[in-house]
Amino acid sequence: MSVKPKLSRRQWIAGAAAVMTMPTLLTACGGGGSDAADRKNLVTLAESKPELSLFVEAVNAAGLRDTLSSGSYTVFAPDNNAFAALLAELGTTKDALFADTALLGAVLKYHVLSSVVFKEAIPLGKAIEPIGGGFFKIELQGNAYQITDGRNRTSAITSTDSVAANGVLHVVNRVLLPANKDIVETAQATADLSILVEAVVAAGLVDSLKAPGPFTVFAPTNAAFAALLTELGVTKQALLADNALLTKVLTYHVVPSRTLKADIRVDSPITTLQGQTFRVNANLRIVDQRNRTTGLVATDVFASNGVVHVIDRVLLPA
Repeated sequence: MSVKPKLSRRQWIAGAAAVMTMPTLLTACGGGGSDAADRKNLVTLAESKPELSLFVEAVNAAGLRDTLSSGSYTVFAPDNNAFAALLAELGTTKDALFADTALLGAVLKYHVLSSVVFKEAIPLGKAIEPIGGGFFKIELQGNAYQITDGRNRTSAITSTDSVAANGVLHVVNRVLLPANKDIVETAQATADLSILVEAVVAAGLVDSLKAPGPFTVFAPTNAAFAALLTELGVTKQALLADNALLTKVLTYHVVPSRTLKADIRVDSPITTLQGQTFRVNANLRIVDQRNRTTGLVATDVFASNGVVHVIDRVLLPA
């Protein structure tokens, strides 16, 4: 499930009113200027903020100035320090990054929503889809808004609700990046999921889990698989050789849709790719078809084609 948040009518009217009264306030303070000149679009609003000079330079280099000067958008604009940190992270220079207009455009579009969303309307914990594709989520950590991007990197929103004539701008302290690994690659990069990867390969499910999806995978840890072998009284080699059983068990861990933790409905049946269901109880423990319970070790690990939740016990269908 994904969320494309939209600003409420009350919030948009309030925001628009704030913009419309700006020229009057400037004139009263001696600022002067016409009403049209003082209503900045998203790009000219960013240009008025010195800390966003690299963001503006990137927008111009990517050919997105006209796009963000009209329409109706929400922009999460990385500040100059965020761009400097990205260059170090990627091991590149500003000239090289800005010259790669395809990459730059894709990254910048990952910061833009196709609707106007003020801080109060942010759908916390839900998947948010920017115009460049992919998704990210925003959560409230104490009093701070934190973004988790497609590569499971976090960024803080440092300034919110700067109103432009065609939307709203929030400032972030890290450049967001879309996912660059699918579910299989994400599991391969996680040491504690190595037996799961072996099982997926043995069952011939690699191509299936590399498909566009989206999927939600409840991924058992290595310790969970070790406990399963004891429970079933079999060896790892025997389990991996039983293709029919292995496929039945593994597909029982895959939901053919994207379900973030915030989307999980308590005590409602969740239908799996295998066909049978499991449920999550009020204690956020999974109850499988054999009435065995499993805990969530980690949630909302993002991939390009879905999301992974790590669990501490292998689920079993009936």
